[in-house]
This record gives sequence, structure tokens and C-alpha cells, in this order.
Amino acid sequence: MKNQLSKWLSIFIPIILGIVIIAYQYNKFTDAQISEIEGYFKNANYYYVILAVFIGFVGNAIRAYRWRFMLDHLGYKSSFANNFMAVNIGYLLNLTVPKSGEISRAVIVKKYDNIPFDKGFGTIVAERIIDIFFLLFFMLLAVVLQFNIVKAFILDKIPLQLIALLSIMGIISFVAFILIYKYSKLKIVTLFKDKISGLKEGLMSVVHMEKKWNYFFETILIWGSYVLTYFVATKALPETSVLTIGAIITSFVVGSIAIAFTNSGFGAYPFLTSKVLLFYAIAEPIGTAFGWIIWTSQMLLVLILGLLSFLLLPILNRK
Repeated sequence: MKNQLSKWLSIFIPIILGIVIIAYQYNKFTDAQISEIEGYFKNANYYYVILAVFIGFVGNAIRAYRWRFMLDHLGYKSSFANNFMAVNIGYLLNLTVPKSGEISRAVIVKKYDNIPFDKGFGTIVAERIIDIFFLLFFMLLAVVLQFNIVKAFILDKIPLQLIALLSIMGIISFVAFILIYKYSKLKIVTLFKDKISGLKEGLMSVVHMEKKWNYFFETILIWGSYVLTYFVATKALPETSVLTIGAIITSFVVGSIAIAFTNSGFGAYPFLTSKVLLFYAIAEPIGTAFGWIIWTSQMLLVLILGLLSFLLLPILNRK
């Protein structure tokens, strides 16, 4: 009963939060501004939106192809088709229960390619760790390119005292976790160590694999596709088509954070995108319309590919 409650809360809390953000934002708009937003949707150049969606599709395919490098290193063979469908289903499930998609990917390759769950999940955790480093790189790049804008945006939304408090709490929690993990003899800690022991080989495969440089090249392509997707999407509206590379990197990072820490950015992505674009003289109705155009188009891609993968996966693996 407790697990079921936790599951449903993890689904509905992000959705409710997204609805609250949407209601809060749109209650501030006048009827004229809402009509203006609708006009941007109608007059957007959807050639660039479709091109951005296609680039997103290619990024998914590269991620599926890259996964094979780690699995091959561990001695397990998986088909590109299964990997691609697993990635698509993972993204789809992340729209419901946050981070459930990572578990589903490992379950799929266990069922259809006979890859042990802990090994497959370990490779996915390694992926996510690398993704975090790349996101941090783009965050640093945004700070270097647009320091004053980033500083103003952060301090405008989050009090400096809260940032300092969260930083201190984060450092203390991290140090405490390391010390407890290393020295504690408690039964629950020992059990936790046993549970994650099977992940280690998958996690270390990215370091020891023979084709590690191919893997990192594919990773660069994946993140390059993300930035290119965003860049192409800015061309859909005349007002956003003039954004500089610094503005694109900064707003891309803000959008990525919204997706990473919410239910795939529902409500938060357009809201934060519109707020950061205000610093580049992009009016909030324009930024809101742009945020919804790019978010909706990418979520439609996730929905279509995920549902198709759900249907095709058992059919293509019926033997």
C-alpha cells in the first residue's frame, strides 16, 4: 500500500506542479497577450520545427548505437533495433514516473537480449553520470559566455542566501554519505552495498572498454544534436531567430535543467525559457510561445516513438 502511494505521488506531484506553473503564468497574461501567443503558434515556421524534431530523432538513434559499446565490452550482444526501442520507451515512461525509463531500458534488454539487469542498469547509470558532466560543461560555458546574464537570472529567481544554504547542505550530505558508505557496519548499509555491487562492472565499462574514444565521440554527437535541435527551433519565430550563440547556450542550459529536475519539463520548460529570454529582450509572450513550441514538438516525438516501440518490440522479437 505504501509503495503504491509513493508511486502515484511520484506521478501526480510533478503533473500538479506543472499545472500550477502553467496557471500561474497564464493568469498574469491579459487576453491580448494570450491572443498574441496563439498568433505566434499559428505563424511559426514549422519547417524548422520539423527539422528540429528530426534532429532529435537522430540523437535518440545515436544514443541507442552508443549503448552497444558498453554492452559489447561486457560480453553481451544486443541489436540496435532493441536498443533504439528501449531508449524510446524509456523516454516515454519518464513522462509518467520520473527516472523510471532507465529501469525500463534495463528490463527490456534483459527480456529480449538476455543481458543481466544489474549489468545493463549499470551501463545506463554510467550514461547518466556522463550526461551530468556534459550538462555541467554547458553550464560552465554559459557562465563564461554570458556571466552577467546568468548571474542576474539566478539571483532574480533564487535568493543568494538560499543558494549558499543549499550548497552547504549538499556538501555536508555528500561527505556524510561517503563516510557512512565506507565505514558503517549497519545492516541496511551492508545490504545497500550488496545491491549495488552488480552495478560496478557496468559503471566501469565506460572506462575500460576498448572503444572508449568512439563512445565519447558518440556522446559529443548526442549533445551536439541537443544544441542543434534548440538552435534550429529558434528559427521558427523571427523574434528568436536573432539570438546569439551565447543566448542559445544559456537558454538551452536552463531548458535542460527544467527537463532534468521535473517531469520532463511539463510547465517548467516554457516558463523558465520565457524568463531567461527576457534578459535578451524577448517579450514573455514570445518566449512562452517558443518554449511551448519546442517542448510540445519534442514530446510528440517521444510519444510517437515510444508508443511505436511498445507495439513493435514484441513483434520484432516474437522468436
